[in-house]
Amino acid sequence: MARPEDIPAQVRLSRAVSGVRGAWLTQELSSHLEIFPEGQLVVEDLDSDLLLGLAASLVLDSRSWPPETPWLKVTGEGRFTTHDPEGDILYGAGLAVHPRARGRGVAKVIYQAREALLERMGLSRIRVAARIPGYGRVSDLISPEAYIAEVIRGERSDPTLSFQLHMGFRFVGTARDYLPLDTESRGHAAVVEWTSEGTGSGG
Repeated sequence: MARPEDIPAQVRLSRAVSGVRGAWLTQELSSHLEIFPEGQLVVEDLDSDLLLGLAASLVLDSRSWPPETPWLKVTGEGRFTTHDPEGDILYGAGLAVHPRARGRGVAKVIYQAREALLERMGLSRIRVAARIPGYGRVSDLISPEAYIAEVIRGERSDPTLSFQLHMGFRFVGTARDYLPLDTESRGHAAVVEWTSEGTGSGG
């Protein structure tokens, strides 16, 4: 679980992954810890004190937040003021792995930690809006819905969505204009959900 003293390293990590414009701000990360500390996760390299990964999550009521809701709205403009302790889903609002740590299983560790949190809290499922960075290369040719469908069928491979499908997430909808700053995905995202009962029972 993240601590207040981790915030400077979290800012540096998110800048290394998303650039200055897309990085978490100190005020946002502080708000996350105040509102829902259990949902803020970090993976550290104990030998070097390097922050290898981070994940930011909140709890939502699925009846109030349809899958296609844009990121700024669903996260309270990044501050998690929309967190609902009585909600039923764990919403993954952000995940970052340090470029030097990719391929070392950091994202898998984070997903497993989220799954454990889901079980402890008795929530129904994890919802994530997956980036589709491969879409930018073909956005002039096909719609985001068609691109996502091809990834699901295994006709294309996408760095983020393919990984999440492999982790047992099930596609539930396309969020157009989800995060305009994500130019690789042309702002769009594939919303996926995971349940402990298996990929066929989420929804």
